[in-house]
Amino acid sequence: MELLLHILAGAGVGFAIGLTGVGGGSLMTPLLLVFGYPVPVAIGTDLLYAAITKVGGAVSHHQRGNVDWKIVTLLALGSIPASILLHFLLLNSRFQESPEFEELLTFSLGVMLIVTAIILIFRDKVRSNAAEERPQLLMRPLHTHRSAVTMVMGLLLGACVTLSSVGAGAFGAAILLTIYSQTAAVRIIGTDIAHAVPLTFIAGLGYLIAGYVDLFLLGTLLIGSLPAIHLGSRLSGQVPERILQHLLAALLLGLGGYYSLLQVLN
Repeated sequence: MELLLHILAGAGVGFAIGLTGVGGGSLMTPLLLVFGYPVPVAIGTDLLYAAITKVGGAVSHHQRGNVDWKIVTLLALGSIPASILLHFLLLNSRFQESPEFEELLTFSLGVMLIVTAIILIFRDKVRSNAAEERPQLLMRPLHTHRSAVTMVMGLLLGACVTLSSVGAGAFGAAILLTIYSQTAAVRIIGTDIAHAVPLTFIAGLGYLIAGYVDLFLLGTLLIGSLPAIHLGSRLSGQVPERILQHLLAALLLGLGGYYSLLQVLN
């Protein structure tokens, strides 16, 4: 029965990813917490789940020429070292044995779920502003140092994803749309997905080495999600995107508020 529930959970999240394009971390980690898995196991397992499920998308975008590998490299120069450093500080120390370790991860998850929900709500606005180059007018000083800004944003993204498993999708794309306002949206999405693969893999590998990844659970989730992602992608054009975005944003706001307030009140 538990095996079937995990397969169905993977299918449900995979279908939602196919429909909305939102990263699995926003949905999978909270779902695994509902199933009773410890926070580090939920985050670590979900990170490797994300790395595997995003490989197909990255390859597809690369074949279509929708990946800017220079931007991927700049992001990775910030995100990968940030993830490795966090693992060194948090997972290879006695801190992971303290209650504060799970509290930090839970609070980070809550905050990132709220951030993702806000980005979903204003995603169309961000896209239109990028197309009209408004961010370039408002943040001209940042755009004159794009490489350095991209690396710093990569560092921030690496920390957020490692602590919560959330952010490699909507958050990363929003950052790139703002910095690279003249780049086509489809190229931004492809670049973001391509960068998410090594980031989530490295972040997940750290949890795996520390013993916080359930490989059997990972396998059952993939069995359900991989075909469901394909099905959701095929049906995405037949479902009103705005309604889905608002429903998902409301769900993520509720979950994010719950997990962040839970730690504040405790």
